Amino acid sequence: MTRRLITRRQAWPLAQAFTISRGSRTEAVVVSVELEQDGHKGQGECVPYPRYGETVDGVIAEIQALEARLADGMDRETLRKTMPAGAARNAVDCAMWDLEAKLSGIPAIEAAGLTPPPPVTTAYTISLGDPETMHENARKAQARPLLKVKLGGAGDLERIAAVREAAPNSTLIVDANEAWEAENLADYVAACAKADVKLIEQPMPAGKDDALRGADFPILICADESLHTSADLEGLRDRYTSVNIKLDKTGGLTEAIDVQNRALELGYEVMIGCMVGTSLAMAPALALTARASFVDLDAPLLLATDRDHGLIYDGSIIRGHDPALWGGIEG
Repeated sequence: MTRRLITRRQAWPLAQAFTISRGSRTEAVVVSVELEQDGHKGQGECVPYPRYGETVDGVIAEIQALEARLADGMDRETLRKTMPAGAARNAVDCAMWDLEAKLSGIPAIEAAGLTPPPPVTTAYTISLGDPETMHENARKAQARPLLKVKLGGAGDLERIAAVREAAPNSTLIVDANEAWEAENLADYVAACAKADVKLIEQPMPAGKDDALRGADFPILICADESLHTSADLEGLRDRYTSVNIKLDKTGGLTEAIDVQNRALELGYEVMIGCMVGTSLAMAPALALTARASFVDLDAPLLLATDRDHGLIYDGSIIRGHDPALWGGIEG
């Protein structure tokens, strides 16, 4: 048995600029992995994230350093023990799942023991901007049932009110991307409660969130940057009531399954989220959505064009994906 590894840097233009508290971008830069064996090909995708010290070149180098071991048949558990959680491991792990499905004839979701997801509603992101711009963007998206509002600190009271006014019937969740500070926390939470926001994602910086400890908020407080693997979950219980599972943080579907299982055991509400990538990155995450309270897999909707065989969107409803994209069997 010999596997051939192919790694590529790819850039996918966005339909419009995407802005969060840490900056703005006009394209999604991803790393794709292909594993070829016995005439079959498995594929995966990751999004290197500077917040976690990742670069495209660095991630590609991490993956290529595994070439000999992958050729010799390294399996997913060995990969998990060998490589730290992060984008590089995610792309390889998901490519392994896809290749295993092709080789075995058993779809990845069945092999993983997961419940096939029903049609699910994804959040649709309102990018960070001034209140007037966010009001207009929310007005255009007001027919979508679930909006995720990017916030950034100063001006957030006005942003929250503007979006709620523009989209009176949408369920709102907000994401501060670590931008809030302790002295403003109570005011921001109160504004969210007034706007009937259901969840606040990572309000304060990871590791600097003592103001959340022991607080009784009327809204779910969701760990994103604070959560990477299942080892993090126990230590977050005094600050967070929800967790955002992203495969680029967990280092692939293998670890993400363990994170979801343990999070539910501990009583967390679960969100399945994503970085800004293509449907190839969304498909493995979609496998986890049957037991999620919130789904945030809208990245392909933000792209100017997506991959062939991408996720099937009906407005904000995801109705699955072509098995040819990932995790299906060849017929």
